[in-house]
Amino acid sequence: MTATRPPAGPGVPSAPDPRTAPITGYTRAHWESAADTLLAALLPYASPGLAQYGLPGRPGHSGPWSDGLEGFARSFLLAAFRIAGAGGTDPRGSTAVRDLIERYATGLAAGTDPGHPEHWPPITDGAQSMVEAASVAIALHETRPWLWDRLDGAVRERAADWLGGFVGATVNDSNWRLFQVVTEEFLASVGAPHSRAEIDAGLARLDDWYRGGGWYTDGDGRKFDYYNAWAMHLYPVLWARIAGRRADRGLVATHRARLREFLGAHQYFFGSDGAPVHQGRSLTYRYAVAAPLWAGALADATPLPPGRTRRLASGALKHFADRGAPDAEGLLRLGWYRPYLPLTQRYSGPASPYWASKAFLGLLLPARHPVWTATEEPGPVDTADRVLALPAPGWLVHSTCADGIVRLVNHGSDRLPPPPAAAEDNPHYTRFAYASAAAPETPPAGGVRGPDNQIMFLDAPGASGRGRIQPLRVGGRQAASWHTPVGQEPYGADSRVTTVSVVHGPWEVRLHRLRAPAGTAVREGGWAVACDSVPPTAESGAGWALARRRDGLTSALVGLLGWEDDGTPAPGEVVHARGHNAYGEHSATPVLTLPPHPGGTRLLVTLVVLTADPRLCRDTRALRTGTRARQAPDGTVEIRFPDGTVEQVRAAVLTAGHTAAEPR
Repeated sequence: MTATRPPAGPGVPSAPDPRTAPITGYTRAHWESAADTLLAALLPYASPGLAQYGLPGRPGHSGPWSDGLEGFARSFLLAAFRIAGAGGTDPRGSTAVRDLIERYATGLAAGTDPGHPEHWPPITDGAQSMVEAASVAIALHETRPWLWDRLDGAVRERAADWLGGFVGATVNDSNWRLFQVVTEEFLASVGAPHSRAEIDAGLARLDDWYRGGGWYTDGDGRKFDYYNAWAMHLYPVLWARIAGRRADRGLVATHRARLREFLGAHQYFFGSDGAPVHQGRSLTYRYAVAAPLWAGALADATPLPPGRTRRLASGALKHFADRGAPDAEGLLRLGWYRPYLPLTQRYSGPASPYWASKAFLGLLLPARHPVWTATEEPGPVDTADRVLALPAPGWLVHSTCADGIVRLVNHGSDRLPPPPAAAEDNPHYTRFAYASAAAPETPPAGGVRGPDNQIMFLDAPGASGRGRIQPLRVGGRQAASWHTPVGQEPYGADSRVTTVSVVHGPWEVRLHRLRAPAGTAVREGGWAVACDSVPPTAESGAGWALARRRDGLTSALVGLLGWEDDGTPAPGEVVHARGHNAYGEHSATPVLTLPPHPGGTRLLVTLVVLTADPRLCRDTRALRTGTRARQAPDGTVEIRFPDGTVEQVRAAVLTAGHTAAEPR
């Protein structure tokens, strides 16, 4: 095969289909073309034996050898979906599918040969190769008639030996258990040595992590993020496909029921422009968030109409394609839209973004399946304002139809293992809110932590962070939690923050009951808004501040109660940064700051707004004055929103965190 540079751009057909895809314009042909472009763009970086892909970019912590395997395995997953979706054949005049079969068969022969200079790193305890082996096993299963069954017997034996490194190995106690499950189930399917006990134990571990409502934590603790979508629900579906009749029917039914329930909530996580809510780790996988949508259709385990499934998945793919991912070379880089390393984790290597391949799972569905033939239907955010309470992860999701923005209020996910593990502040987990139109401030290593969507104690060592999140309640339009602030110096038992969030439309009102030592200053930040072209504009005054992007996206912060010092409202200001945000080079965050107080407990009530509603976003007065709060003698706080809606927060909720014992 001759390695050639692919054409620039995302490579989807230019003509949208307004008949069956009136919202996104995308059809199955767009997905196939996108897959072809991604795969073609990788070929110039393939090793001579096609077993390694040396992509440009910062190496992952496992090193270039592992990164090369990652490039093969994750792209092989995409190739497998493309091959199987085409039935292993090309339309007249094309050789694309045949070339993929030959390309990955050649790479398998070299990568599994211990004597070949391009051989893959072995599967050993806790090694990154465990992650990649699962993609290889799934791809081999899905392409079995066209690839595995036609491989030379010696290559099949070597591949089984390499995958067999899982048997008896120690696996990280997280979603990695599922990598062992699918890999060893593939080994079972081809008559190779495997451990049924290890498969069963991995599947049983899922039950330990299930928290109800379709939600798993990714390992012990409160680790809720998109791994629930592209791992915890996805691999059981793929395992069942590999296991076939060997799979326990009752267990498969349980997994399907949980997936169905999860998808009822997952559909709310996509903005009208296709952007997923920006929360959690491994966000460089981008539209992999669409994988469970297709898995639900594949396993007959979805409550969504087929037209909505495709609208949400195609919307996510189109969202990134329209914003430069993949880039002009056809590559997915480490970042969100543009390359942006602070978004990534230590394990992220240059080929890591290609777990986005999971989004192409829908190609396994026949071209005549309703998800490909039905007319696109609007998603939840497209038709009305929504509020969804999710008690298991401790989240409130609220979205607005006028601007298509989805916001997630977080009172439950901190990604911390159980005590006695130390608490730490992670911007992708410990902020009070996340959105489809904004990202948390994530400065480069050594940079000053951003003030966005958090309340901080200020002292000589710096600003505190949100410690371990202790959920109190989630229901209706309210969610509550408490935490002990963490910082360079321990704040101790004298410091605690109980927070209640109340949402309505684009509005969130946060009620904070603070206990802090004397001399502690307090700062609260609103949403960070960011763009690449020009810095957001800033407005501020006594007790309020706002930042506005040129297109109108506006972040406003208003002190409603308690933000005064001797009768003088706390000054508002806007904190600007550069190179701190995945959504753009220039970012800005409105903040309010109270000077040191004499100690004890105080109540602060703050209005936090993120909106692009054209009727509201440029009306500074309406943003500042439309929402009111007052405290009754019994401690109840009443909130009146601009449309007259009233919500009450009982004093017992605000004081609950101050009487709770520290977790053990």
